Amino acid sequence: MIDAVTLLAFIPAALALNLTPGADMMFCLGQGLRSGRRAAVAASAGISAGSMVHVSLAGLGLGAVVSAMPALFDLIRWAGVVYLLYLAWGALHGGLAAEGLPPRRGAGAFRSGLLVNLTNPKVILFVLAFVPQFVRPEAGPVLVQFLVFGLILAAGGFFINGLIGVFAGQAGQQLTGSPVFARWLGRVSAGIFAGLAVRLAIMERA
Repeated sequence: MIDAVTLLAFIPAALALNLTPGADMMFCLGQGLRSGRRAAVAASAGISAGSMVHVSLAGLGLGAVVSAMPALFDLIRWAGVVYLLYLAWGALHGGLAAEGLPPRRGAGAFRSGLLVNLTNPKVILFVLAFVPQFVRPEAGPVLVQFLVFGLILAAGGFFINGLIGVFAGQAGQQLTGSPVFARWLGRVSAGIFAGLAVRLAIMERA
């Protein structure tokens, strides 16, 4: 079992990482503005689920394959770029209507968060760099330790990113009474998604 000292060292580090503004936080912000609080929470849950997939792959040793194969890394990365641009197009051309936020189902927002996270190969590289610092082979099965640490990261990320999205959703609901504000919220959401796509496109593997 993971000892208490290791957990006490990991939890503050994980919390600090979750509080650092990044792509996941910005994505939930954009989802909140575009589709409201419920969609933002669902997107945050999808991101956390994706993080658990990355952690599981790292624990099984498959993450090292992505790290060692530049072609596979780039394939995943460009799939993420295309999907983010698709979301930006949707937000710009049909994301918000004058009468208010569009009825986006939680399942769709969850799926978007999951896909955005899974198509960001930088996440698994981060997991490979960060989590093994706290894994101790003598403490038990390595995969189980990865999953425990992953759950802590995913839970913290779900709460923090979801909270950001909820605030954004509340602001969006208050502003969409005006057709002008509705159009601008769509543009802001599209800008966030497009910015994330550019960030993913230009990032380096190392």
